[in-house]
Amino acid sequence: RSRSSSMALLTLHRQQISWTLLLVLGYLFYLLLGAMVFQLLEKQAEAHSRDQFQLEKLKFLQNYTCLDRQALEQFVQVLMEAREKGVNPEGNSTNPSNWDFGNSFFFAGTVVTTIGYGNLAPSTVAGQVFCVFYALFGVPLNLAFLNQLGKGLNAHLITLERWVHKSGRVQVWCQFVINFHCVKTEESLFPPLVFSYVEGWSYGEGFYFTFITLSTIGFGDYVVGTDPNKHYIPVYRSLTAIWIVFGLAWLALVFNVGADMMEKFLQLKWHKPDLGLAEGAATKLEEESDGPSIHIPG
Repeated sequence: RSRSSSMALLTLHRQQISWTLLLVLGYLFYLLLGAMVFQLLEKQAEAHSRDQFQLEKLKFLQNYTCLDRQALEQFVQVLMEAREKGVNPEGNSTNPSNWDFGNSFFFAGTVVTTIGYGNLAPSTVAGQVFCVFYALFGVPLNLAFLNQLGKGLNAHLITLERWVHKSGRVQVWCQFVINFHCVKTEESLFPPLVFSYVEGWSYGEGFYFTFITLSTIGFGDYVVGTDPNKHYIPVYRSLTAIWIVFGLAWLALVFNVGADMMEKFLQLKWHKPDLGLAEGAATKLEEESDGPSIHIPG
């Protein structure tokens, strides 16, 4: 019996190694696939934009003969540096400050949620040092908050599910599940409509911004409240920051469920071990172990 348990443990160990190797290879393949597709879709468009920009510079020099190429390149460099510091080259000096309370609140939210759009960053040494320590304590605080929020929602759902099954109201529970999924769908479809209306984007651009933001990717190519030609309400970016925090909890739940389903699916497709024998061997090994055992709940 001891020998069969050892063989089962060895088989389980080999299957885990095989699963880990499959996951690593699949991960690398997914990255390579993404690189090839992005290169195919974007490289030609980038070359066209670069050629178009050079053509516009030539036209500008032809129209304004008092300028030379070096002076134009210096001006372009000034524009790029201003953009990097969060100053919008469009408009004039009457543009709203990037560091009023609403924008600062929005920036603080992008720091603790690790979105980091990149369109705005502290430029003073004191601001940069404070940002480091603010993120050092803020990121764990944000994770703890989202974790507690998820636990609270999950606890309420479990309590409701138990009440429904105990009272026999299966139809009520089915209707609640349908409504819950409808609400989640509306949460992912309604915000792009708002952003499209306020920012003047297409619905696809609004949906792209919503997902890139809530997934904390945050490229910075689309950021709300940055158009100098639009007049936003003062609390617009602050409300957006609050929406981001609660939206992160929802999308994190979706990602966790998706990762769990994918892992289980790949494990079942890759190998089908004798669960009874493997679990019995693992239990026997834990009973025979003298050291403390750590149980990770599912």
